[in-house]
Amino acid sequence: MKLVILGGGGFRVPLVHGALLGDRGAGRVTRVVLHDVDAGRLRAIARVLGEQAAGVPDAPEVITTTDLDEALRGADFVFSAIRVGGLEGRANDERVALAEGVLGQETVGAGGIAYGLRTVPVAVDIARRVARLAPDAWVINFTNPAGLVTEAMSHHLGDRVIGICDSPVGLGRRIARVLGAKPDEAWIDYVGLNHLGWVRGLRVAGQDRLPRLLADPALLGSFEEGRLFGADWLRSLGAIPNEYLHYYYFNREAVRAYQQAERTRGAFLRDQQESFYAGTADPDVSALELWDRTRAEREATYMSENREAAGAGEREADDLSGGYEKVALALMRAIARDERATLILNVRNRGTLSPLDADAVIEVPCLVDANGAHPVSVDPLPGHAVGLVCAVKAVEREVLAAARSGSRATAVKAFALHPLVDSVSAARRLVDAYRAVHPGLAYLGR
Repeated sequence: MKLVILGGGGFRVPLVHGALLGDRGAGRVTRVVLHDVDAGRLRAIARVLGEQAAGVPDAPEVITTTDLDEALRGADFVFSAIRVGGLEGRANDERVALAEGVLGQETVGAGGIAYGLRTVPVAVDIARRVARLAPDAWVINFTNPAGLVTEAMSHHLGDRVIGICDSPVGLGRRIARVLGAKPDEAWIDYVGLNHLGWVRGLRVAGQDRLPRLLADPALLGSFEEGRLFGADWLRSLGAIPNEYLHYYYFNREAVRAYQQAERTRGAFLRDQQESFYAGTADPDVSALELWDRTRAEREATYMSENREAAGAGEREADDLSGGYEKVALALMRAIARDERATLILNVRNRGTLSPLDADAVIEVPCLVDANGAHPVSVDPLPGHAVGLVCAVKAVEREVLAAARSGSRATAVKAFALHPLVDSVSAARRLVDAYRAVHPGLAYLGR
């Protein structure tokens, strides 16, 4: 099979390639095409992949190109992990928002809206090209904001685009570990939107183990989300939130921590990755070893401001291994080989969550087979979650409308309606400030 990775010069591509190297089954990926707009980054990642594959028999062939149409032709799967505006764009998203006293995180609040506004037009163009050049391909989207971008692409690809995220997987794995269960044997009752979901149950052999966790303060304090949110709040919710909900439940603390940080997360990653890519130009340096060291530092500092604000301490070693590449490979296997699997994915609602319409992309457990991903029926959301999910989905819809129309007024509406932006006046200033730093938002002039 041919797998195309868009954003093929991205830092996390070796995770996907490493997972592919371990796949020895029939119908596996035999050809990987890396596409990126930056030829230098492609060369750097190609070096890492070459070292990864050294000594591995029948490793997939790796091809690099900056020609998008050439990359897409004949694709069986397209893995989209692009970053429009690069890490400099992410750093600007954070800086502009913090100057207004609001959150600038890349998928949540003002930063997520700005990222979505410049990413959606590019993602839609990709979807149209896939429909024309590789109509039988399946698109696996990891581009953030993942739910919003998946929904934009679904207007052109239908159910052949599926969004993935490693956050629900990691959360379920941590809960299972604390409860002494094997993650692969547990049913995780997870529901919401991307980066806005809750684990409401964890069933092993038909028995829900979550009530035992919620009743035990010591157990709740023994894993990351328990320390991040606090045992009392988790018991009040009766559920375990995705880590990104810390930005909503403890917004003041999160904004303060970002404002007091020496560098924002985006600025840290920008500087770190510039050093990595520059270092790979030295032929005497092992690109793979340099990548491994850089990745370890990246994972250890993930959401560090939130953990510091909550007094949650350092990340545990078991949480530093990533996971989205495993979800991507499991999804591809299930579709290509009809190996049925249950995965938490971003798919069209199709009546699964009653407050949302059929085309709204949600994040829920899905049964996956050769015909794609099918959302599993779930219990209704509790009232507090309904309000937040509907509010954020309404914002996503305004982002999509602004991207289609180029309307500044609609973009202002998207910012102003977000629960983490507290003023229409601030929303107007945010739109103008983002237009000033992002050339790609010049279209918001009408």
